[in-house]
Amino acid sequence: MKDFYEVLGVNKNASLSEIKAAYRKQAMKWHPYRNKASEATEKFKEINKAYEVLSDQKKKQMYDQYGPEAFSRASSTNQPGGGYSQSPFTYTYTNFGGEGSPFEGFDFNGSFDPFDIFEQFFGFRSPSGSRSRTRRQTYEITLSFDEAVKGTEKTTVIKGDRRKIKIPAGVDNGITIRFSEFDLYISVRPDTRFKREGQDIYYEKEIPFTLAVLGGVVEVPTIKGSLKLRIRPGTQSGTTIRLRGEGVPFPNSSRFGDQYVIYRVKIPERVSSKAKKLLEELDQELR
Repeated sequence: MKDFYEVLGVNKNASLSEIKAAYRKQAMKWHPYRNKASEATEKFKEINKAYEVLSDQKKKQMYDQYGPEAFSRASSTNQPGGGYSQSPFTYTYTNFGGEGSPFEGFDFNGSFDPFDIFEQFFGFRSPSGSRSRTRRQTYEITLSFDEAVKGTEKTTVIKGDRRKIKIPAGVDNGITIRFSEFDLYISVRPDTRFKREGQDIYYEKEIPFTLAVLGGVVEVPTIKGSLKLRIRPGTQSGTTIRLRGEGVPFPNSSRFGDQYVIYRVKIPERVSSKAKKLLEELDQELR
């Protein structure tokens, strides 16, 4: 059984916010409605199972103490000294070295559903049509990046009638919104400036070599407007700055994701003889 930390791509000292961010990224990537790979469904279940445990403090403590075996399907009741047998999140305790049950007080009732976790986390119905007991008509709408981030109102034809539909801020590509009479599948066009992962956005800022060496101030765009950032002297290419709360809003929530600014140092392909001499002098100075 894979290590839950490895599944989410975090270390054992990861904070709850880091675990949530990792889950958000992995769940959106592997949701079987968006990812058509043959292994997507199992991967999605695996990710949600890891999150279900690591996001709960008590379950996480138990996992850290007993490891993945505490959550495996295998039975160990026949091992010397006693043990425990279990199906996923359902435990039957048998003499554990004379001590009380290590699982006492834990609610592992076997009702784990990865799609329920997805719904609770993102605030939307899972876009997997197979979970619906009754067939509902699904419509698709395409939004720009800004419309998805800031919310919008669209006029469209639903069941033969022209209707205004309010799209909340923060919806993402592949999300299905449930209305009273129908479902609406959201497609979002990519943006030329920002790359979005869940509620976080990434922006690459190219800076000249001299600015990276000497430091200074640059202006970067965000979804709320422009910000001026101070660059420290000696900034390396790939340095990433986190702007808390400058990301995409969570639908129907006051919370926001973060924006990450990644600096890319531009190295000139050609330099003048004067510039070359200055760089040579700089090279000697830094040796």
